[in-house]
Amino acid sequence: MPELIEPTVRLRKSWLEARDEWVPGTHMDGHGVRETDDLDSEAGFAAWVADLHRQADPAIPPVEGWVHCTYRWIVEDDQFLGSVSLRHELNQMLLDMGGHIGYGIRPSARRRGLAAWALGQTLGTARNELGLDRVLLTCRPDNIGSARVIEGAGGVYEDTRTTGPHTLKRYWITL
Repeated sequence: MPELIEPTVRLRKSWLEARDEWVPGTHMDGHGVRETDDLDSEAGFAAWVADLHRQADPAIPPVEGWVHCTYRWIVEDDQFLGSVSLRHELNQMLLDMGGHIGYGIRPSARRRGLAAWALGQTLGTARNELGLDRVLLTCRPDNIGSARVIEGAGGVYEDTRTTGPHTLKRYWITL
């Protein structure tokens, strides 16, 4: 049975194995990885995990241009399967191309319903802990699986937007 947990250095080895399943250079949606993060060293990974925790803390101002964000890892039997991010509010960039919730499942764990399960759990958190009454989710037009997950959770398509090199479908879910 999967569970959502706070990011932890304890799962470093499993997280790195999952990362290595992704096509090199691919953005890992919902993971909070930045190009400057040193995830291969123990100290760098620990610093990154600590930063993920800081991003959720409303007492700590976010980095300029960012918003507070809560990250959860999808884990089963101490194996990292994916990640989900819940942004506490939207700025203009997130309104156009990011949304409130992002998620990514490691390639070997896909097609098991994990994204739909994690999204359902995260929608409850958005409503019950953050008091949001609706959330925005986005996906690439060619990501049929993600579109199905969003629509299955009640996502209503609003439009498709192109911002710079990115084209994304936008969906709203009423909570």
